[in-house]
Amino acid sequence: MKRKRCDMEEATKKKKMTAIGSAIEELSVLSIAKTTIVTTKTETTNIISLPLKPLLAFCKLIVQVLDKIGPTMAVLRQDIDQNIQRLEKMWETDPIVYSNLVEILRKEAKEGSSKKPKSCSRAAVWLTRAMDFTLALLQRLVKDMSQNMQQAVEESYNLTIKPWHGWISCAAFKVALKLVPNNNTFINVLAGKDESYQMVQDDIRSLISLLIPLLSQLHSILELYEVHKLKST
Repeated sequence: MKRKRCDMEEATKKKKMTAIGSAIEELSVLSIAKTTIVTTKTETTNIISLPLKPLLAFCKLIVQVLDKIGPTMAVLRQDIDQNIQRLEKMWETDPIVYSNLVEILRKEAKEGSSKKPKSCSRAAVWLTRAMDFTLALLQRLVKDMSQNMQQAVEESYNLTIKPWHGWISCAAFKVALKLVPNNNTFINVLAGKDESYQMVQDDIRSLISLLIPLLSQLHSILELYEVHKLKST
C-alpha cells in the first residue's frame, strides 16, 4: 500500500510539471454539477450545485495553455482574466452563498441583470466558450498530432467563438492567426521534461474526457437561465 501511494504521489508530481497535467488534476477534483431534488408539501425544487472556485482555478490553467499558442490568443486570454476577476469579486461579497456558480446566475436572473454588459452571467458564458475552444483545439490535436497548427486554431475558433464575436474581434483574430506556432513547437512547450508525444497525447485525452461532461453541464445551466446565446457587446 505504501509503495502504491508513493507511486501515485510521484505520478501526481509529474503531472504538475505541465499545464495539461495541472488542468487534469484541477478538473479531477471539481465536482460536476449536481442536482438535488427537494420535495415539500407544496412544491418540488431542483437545487443545482457547481463549485465556483475550482472552476475558476481551472480557467486560470486554460490561460497557461493558451499562452503556449502565443500572441494570437492575447485577446481571448485578457477576456478570460477579466471574467475570472468579475466572478471572484462576486464570490468575495458572500463566499458561502456564491461558492456555487448557479447561485450567482440565479441572483442575476431574479434581478433582471443577467444580460447586462458587466454581469457575472455574461462572464460565465464567455468562460464556457473559452473552454469550448480549448476542447475543440485539443480534440483536433489528439486526432492528428502532426496537423497544421494554424488550421487547427482557426477551425476551433470558427466553431466555438466566432459566431458570438463582433466583426472587430473577428478581424483582430484573423491578423493574429499568422503568429500561431507550428505544431511541433506547441506540443514541445506543452510537454513536461522527458515526456514523449505519446505521453502528451495521453494527457490530452484524459483532459478531454473530463472537459466534455463539465461543459455539457455548464451549457445546460446557461440555457436554463437563458444566457447561452449572449453575444459580445
